[in-house]
Amino acid sequence: MRERRWEPGGPLDVGLALQPHKRGGGDPTWRRTPDGAVWRTSRSPDGPCTLRVSVKAGTVHGQAWGPGAGWALETLPALLGADDDLSGFTVRHEVLAEAARRHPGGLRIGRTGRVMEALVPAVLEQKVVGQEAWRAWRWLLGRYGEPAPGPAPEGMRVVPEPEVWRQIPSWHWHRSGAEAVRARTIATAAWHAAKLEAAATTQELDRLLRALPGIGVWTSAEVRQRAFGDPDAVSVGDFHLAKLVGYALTGEKTDDPGMLRLLEPYAGHRHRATVLVWLSGLRPPARGPRMSVRDYRSF
Repeated sequence: MRERRWEPGGPLDVGLALQPHKRGGGDPTWRRTPDGAVWRTSRSPDGPCTLRVSVKAGTVHGQAWGPGAGWALETLPALLGADDDLSGFTVRHEVLAEAARRHPGGLRIGRTGRVMEALVPAVLEQKVVGQEAWRAWRWLLGRYGEPAPGPAPEGMRVVPEPEVWRQIPSWHWHRSGAEAVRARTIATAAWHAAKLEAAATTQELDRLLRALPGIGVWTSAEVRQRAFGDPDAVSVGDFHLAKLVGYALTGEKTDDPGMLRLLEPYAGHRHRATVLVWLSGLRPPARGPRMSVRDYRSF
């Protein structure tokens, strides 16, 4: 085990900071234990690692295991938003200001620096309900992920290396519940993993991602939010987001063009503004049937 203590110099909610990297209940790469600590696995440039993060008296305590333990502790501040730049961000809606007051640790956006870890679950979430995507994520990690190093909570796994994603047979994609289109998208991205991981800026990563078949604006934004901590990457095309933004800021649902118009005053920080929308807790009244959970395995 290796350890590191870090003073964040301001309010920090560890669970909130690391929540974007959790993919549904039972995510094999993410756990929160009863003591309030968050456990997270990663495949670092040095190999697999397990990271445990807790806060006591305002001090972050990081513990890490595995070949990538040193990398995990070195990048811990960035993961918790230390590199995030809030300059130029001004809250222009009272509802967002109230969300910021209630969640002072929710303004900062962290970065993992690991593209494939964000890309695979984002592709699995394309055009399906979360439960369907998370079920596939759990199955694939259970079959192809490595056991988490160290004394991690039972069942935690580390995401496979890119070559493993390339070699998963079609029948195992089917058993996971992911159809051929998403499977091909992930396998193709895995062939270009080295180039994607080496991207120097969020703009370069956006260009590389959207040059790949099956990856569009929404998927690129979801990846860049997590891997690069991009505060302006808006998830255009999300099934819920535009409606939530419209309702929170105007009291009426809107579409993607309407959402982008509402977010214009937050240029450079539009994703940050949508985070505050989520934290506001405001949701439009539910009407009509919900999108159903499919089970592709029965097709």
